[in-house]
Amino acid sequence: MKKAIVLLTLGLMLSAYSLSFADEKPRIGVLRFSNQTSAGWWSGSMGSELQDMLAAELANLNAFQVLERKEIDAVLSEQDLGASGRIDPATRAKIGKVKGAKYIVSGSVSAFESETSGDGGGISIMGFSIGGSRDKAYMAIDLKVIDTETAEIVDSRTVEASSTSYGLNLGASISGVSGNLGKYENTPTGKAIRACVIEAAEYLECSLVKGKNDSCMNDYDAKESSRRERTKGAVDLE
Repeated sequence: MKKAIVLLTLGLMLSAYSLSFADEKPRIGVLRFSNQTSAGWWSGSMGSELQDMLAAELANLNAFQVLERKEIDAVLSEQDLGASGRIDPATRAKIGKVKGAKYIVSGSVSAFESETSGDGGGISIMGFSIGGSRDKAYMAIDLKVIDTETAEIVDSRTVEASSTSYGLNLGASISGVSGNLGKYENTPTGKAIRACVIEAAEYLECSLVKGKNDSCMNDYDAKESSRRERTKGAVDLE
C-alpha cells in the first residue's frame, strides 16, 4: 500500500513538472538589426532602436519570455554590486539567476522604398495654389531564428509592410511672399517601419508558440508565396 502511495505521489509530481515545463513560454532574445539598403532614414543608432522595438512588441504579445541582451552589462554590474556586500542581502540581485535564451532572433532590413507623387501645384486662384500629394513607403525585414543550443537556423522568413498617406498642400505667392503648410505628423516611413516590426513579432508568435501546423501559418505561407511571385515578376528571366 505504501509503495503504491509513493508511486502515485511520484507520478503526480512528474506530471506537474511536465505540465509546468510544457507551459513555459519560449525564452527569446533579439539582436541588433542590420541594414542592407540605402534608406535615407537609417543612422548609426537605428539598428539598436529596431532591436528595442521588436523586443517591446514581443513582450506586448505576452507569449514569450523576452530576455534583455542589449543592457546585459548593466544587469551583471548590479549583480556584482550585490555580491560586493554593499547592498542589503534581502534586496540584492543574486548571481546565477540570469536566464538563458532558447532562441536568438536576428533581423536585417533587406528592402526599403519610398516615393512621393503629386507636385502640390494643382489649381491656382488669385495667387493661391491647392494641390494634393501622395507619399508611400515599403519595407521588408529578413528574420532568422537561431537555436542557441545547436547554432542551427530553425526558421527564416521575410516580412513586409507598406504605408500610404495623402496630404493636402496649401501654398501662397503674393507680392513675392510664399509659404507651405503640409507637414505630416506621422510619416509613411515611420508607419511602414512600425508595421513591419509588428508583423515580425506576430510571425514569431505564430512560428514559435502556436506551431507550424496552426492556421496562422497558412496566412504567412500565402504572403510569402505572393512576395516571391512579385519578386520573380520584377526580374527579366531569359
